[in-house]
Amino acid sequence: MHKVSIIGASGYTGAQLVQLIHQHPDFVLSGTYVSENSADAHKPISALHGNVAHLPYVLTPVNDNVLNQLAQEMDFVFLATPHEASHDWMDSLSSGKARILDLSGAFRIKDVNVFSAFYGFAHTAEKSLSKAVYGLAEWYSSDIADASIIAVPGCYPTASLTALKPLMESNLLDSGVRPVINAVSGVSGAGRKASLTTSFYEVSLQAYGVMGHRHTPEIEAYLGTPVIFTPHLGNFKRGILATVTVKLAQGTTSQDVNQAFSAAYQSSSIVRLRDSFPKIDDVAHTPFVDVHWKVDETSGYAVITSAIDNVMKGAASQAVQCANLMIGKPSEQGLVT
Repeated sequence: MHKVSIIGASGYTGAQLVQLIHQHPDFVLSGTYVSENSADAHKPISALHGNVAHLPYVLTPVNDNVLNQLAQEMDFVFLATPHEASHDWMDSLSSGKARILDLSGAFRIKDVNVFSAFYGFAHTAEKSLSKAVYGLAEWYSSDIADASIIAVPGCYPTASLTALKPLMESNLLDSGVRPVINAVSGVSGAGRKASLTTSFYEVSLQAYGVMGHRHTPEIEAYLGTPVIFTPHLGNFKRGILATVTVKLAQGTTSQDVNQAFSAAYQSSSIVRLRDSFPKIDDVAHTPFVDVHWKVDETSGYAVITSAIDNVMKGAASQAVQCANLMIGKPSEQGLVT
């Protein structure tokens, strides 16, 4: 059994990780932590999240001594923490035997100038950044297996890249036309902290971060081409539905597109290639990505839709997929029965 600790266990993603690690056949949850100044410190996690009310874990405040101890004693540490905390703590946490899975955006973007422009602070953890591997499990499994630091992808990039990479890798996209991504997320994507803008009563359906969302450079970096990405906030709890419009390379047929998706995901039990366009209810509270597409050969355009649970495949269950690969197990271990 591999010893695991979770820092940031009080949030939606952290609590989901607690549940997934607790039930996993290869991991034992050895500690659940929150920041030193958190109002949730010393509380049982059952007091915050009813879905884990049967679990005995208490939220311990983390400090420098705890970080150093975890680095030496744990096999894995999951960081469900703000970007700044992950950035500041990574050098200490990665100094020992522990392998780190960071669910923040702190180590996803390799260009520090792009990072500072989109995240609002300078990236100085260069040693850790150089070691970080992007954790899109279906596409970088070999690199993930050997990594000591995993930058778990964002939820929007997971949905978007799952839809686009089969076409990009098969050279089926028109390089002169940017893919257009319109994606809608539930309010859990904003985290547990109370905010008027994400209050369920206040949320209707609206675009935000237009032409400047921090997930845009992440998508572009791992797709390999510029995109137009517009996120939307919807008045539902969990899930992301991404609808992607692309111009296909000249002469591309429906069969070419079908073959590209089949070849990319035929061995994956997490990505489900559907016969009709998916909906969020199909994937909520699951680790799956559901994908469907339609090609108009006359115009040369295609529309691809992908659906995920933003807390699961967009965060917690994808992190577990990566940890599975790191111990030499199938990525779906403990997630799909």
